[in-house]
Amino acid sequence: MRRSIIAVSLAALMLLIWPATALAALQPRLGTATSFAVLAAAGITNSGATTITGDVGTFPTTTETGFASVTITPGGTNHMGDAVTQGAKVDEVTAYNDLAGQTPCPIFGTNPGSLDGRTLVPGCYKFSSTAILNVGQTLTLSGFGVYVFQVGSALTIGDGTTVSLINGAVACGVYWQVATDATIGLAPANFQGTLVAGRSISVNTNAVWTGRALAGALDVSGAVTLLGNTITRPAALCAGLPTTGASPSPGVLPGNTGVPLDLRGEFPWLLLIGVGAGLGATAMGISRRRRRRRNA
Repeated sequence: MRRSIIAVSLAALMLLIWPATALAALQPRLGTATSFAVLAAAGITNSGATTITGDVGTFPTTTETGFASVTITPGGTNHMGDAVTQGAKVDEVTAYNDLAGQTPCPIFGTNPGSLDGRTLVPGCYKFSSTAILNVGQTLTLSGFGVYVFQVGSALTIGDGTTVSLINGAVACGVYWQVATDATIGLAPANFQGTLVAGRSISVNTNAVWTGRALAGALDVSGAVTLLGNTITRPAALCAGLPTTGASPSPGVLPGNTGVPLDLRGEFPWLLLIGVGAGLGATAMGISRRRRRRRNA
């Protein structure tokens, strides 16, 4: 019996350790792009009163339209197409590749992959094609850690949507890698995280965004369009969370441990694995006792 208890305990321990070590996501290497709130390849177009907290720039096209009504808060700089912007564009590509190359990142959504009503824990989520948060819907991110969304084509965040951060989740730990274009819906849309788009980013009327709009990572035609928005760059990289290429602190588990599954409506695979492991260990213990009795 004692051996059976030990076996069941070991199985339970493995069940607890597995989600703490598998499927953890990493922050990308943003480099000099860290200071930017808006970064484009083919220019930035604005209409309406927009407030940006963070740096702004565009390269190789340096055109900025409608900036008479753009307020860049103290501490931020409009670099246009200077050397700082050019360096940030190089680092943007590095960040895009870091996000796109993260594995394991299991397929999470069908085409289009819906984010509606989801409550997610830190981890990596892959959409083989498009991803969408439909009009008026909420996506909830629960827990301090790194969230990486790999989107195989376009991302659409609908009008009046909310990305809600709870239980310690913070905008500096949320990253969206979008292969083509991204659209953020009009107010009261409230979006969170750093979005690195292969091509263009459009932010609709009065939407509020805590994060970074980094466009044109793959295509020099990638522009940013703003319509009276508030875009606030989050903190630099989240302290204490793992970053691509960085060595973890000895003896410290990444802060984004967990299994990237929807906390509602998904099949309880972990429970099934745990029960199966426990039953298997118990059966082994019983079998050993029977053999000992026969041999006695």
